[in-house]
Amino acid sequence: MNNLLRAGGALLYVALAVFAFGQSITLRGPITDHDLHAYKLVPFEVPAGTHRLTVAFSYTGRDQKTVLDIGIFDPQHFRGWSGGDKSQFTISDVDATPSYLPGPLLPGTWHLLIGVPNIRRGVTAEYVANVSFSKTRDESTTPMVLQNGPAWFQGDLHSHTGQSDGSCNSVRGRGVPCPVFKLAEAAEQQKLDFLAITDHNAQSTYNHLRELQPYYDNLLLIRGREMTTYEGHMNAFGTVEFIDFRLGAALPALNDLIREARSHGALVSINHPAAPSGEICMGCGWIHPANTDFSEVDAIEVINGTDAETRFSGIPFWEARLSEGHRITAIGGSDDHNSGTRSPRNVGVPTTVVYARELSEPAILESIRAGHVFVKTLGPTGPNISFRAESDGQQAIMGDSLAAPRGQQIHFNVEVSGANGVAIEVIADGQPAPQFGVVAPMQVSLKSDGQRHWYRVNVRSADGKLLALTNPIYVNFSK
Repeated sequence: MNNLLRAGGALLYVALAVFAFGQSITLRGPITDHDLHAYKLVPFEVPAGTHRLTVAFSYTGRDQKTVLDIGIFDPQHFRGWSGGDKSQFTISDVDATPSYLPGPLLPGTWHLLIGVPNIRRGVTAEYVANVSFSKTRDESTTPMVLQNGPAWFQGDLHSHTGQSDGSCNSVRGRGVPCPVFKLAEAAEQQKLDFLAITDHNAQSTYNHLRELQPYYDNLLLIRGREMTTYEGHMNAFGTVEFIDFRLGAALPALNDLIREARSHGALVSINHPAAPSGEICMGCGWIHPANTDFSEVDAIEVINGTDAETRFSGIPFWEARLSEGHRITAIGGSDDHNSGTRSPRNVGVPTTVVYARELSEPAILESIRAGHVFVKTLGPTGPNISFRAESDGQQAIMGDSLAAPRGQQIHFNVEVSGANGVAIEVIADGQPAPQFGVVAPMQVSLKSDGQRHWYRVNVRSADGKLLALTNPIYVNFSK
């Protein structure tokens, strides 16, 4: 249905779509030489419950030097102006395209603002603006891909900026909340492929990521958040939606928080589960593992900063979950709060290495869920590990499961590169398995007993220091 409206002294044609989320309206109209150096306000209605609005703008007449600029007003405020710089922009509660202001999307009449800096005498151009509405804050657009094709990608999954409690020195040497770009800068200098910024309970970081990502086109910036409660901390990756962290006030228990995060599509990881809790570190340890539904947990941070194999290591906590029959991915995170300016918590230490189909946020998170991950304890220059298995034609890498009935042969292969003089340690069901040997490359075959088992690999230096660990290859596990 076409409605004919009059706005700004000119005719405006509006193609109306049903106001249903996920649909859009199309605004179109003529621009003539009478509009030169004028501004047109084009009205449209934003339905209640909208949390993201996206405008795609185009116009004819460019070949005749017509130039149109755009901006937007909500019912009460000016929300931005990008001139002729952008043909598309988006605004949500928590983030917006640079030039535009994030914030609540008030229902009612909004106005697309069109400026006409140039149009020749006698020329008529036509503009088209497709305006789409979403009831979610997350976008359904095609994700940004920084590198096509499968590869092992290195990154850090736990870090903080001045949007929560991250700090660094100012130009004059004073301690200040550290800008988001300083952390991205430090990660890029470490030659990381991806970085998750996980400020405490904060959504404010996401607007900065939208501005920074086009510049850091060699560093994928993953949307993260550390959900900080008094009973444990967890990271939620891949959503900008609000997740209520108020245990005892809004949510009864940690399981409810985990399910709330996952309901928004987030990948959930338990952070530093063996850390102390109380005055030393309020709520840092995972206090109630016996009451946790680990079937809802995607990952566990087994190394936080430099705590590998210290009393605060998360490795025993993770292995206990594996022995209970859960397939939960081990990851690492620096927990950097100083943008790489102060040791020992430097961005990229440890480094989480992920085999993904491409370098994009969905692909990295998908592969973490699948367990195609190993962790370098000392940073991105540590050893690389290939851990594979085969049984009756089935192929598996770390994170995969093989079905092997009793008596069927399983063939394991371990290769290590990027380090000399290292020793291999295979862990079977939580215990060292010396029958596999200590030298890579390693090829070992064993006969299945038909029971459930898991096997993973440690790489150690000549003096026994843990340099890297893999996720398991599972045998006779269900997902």
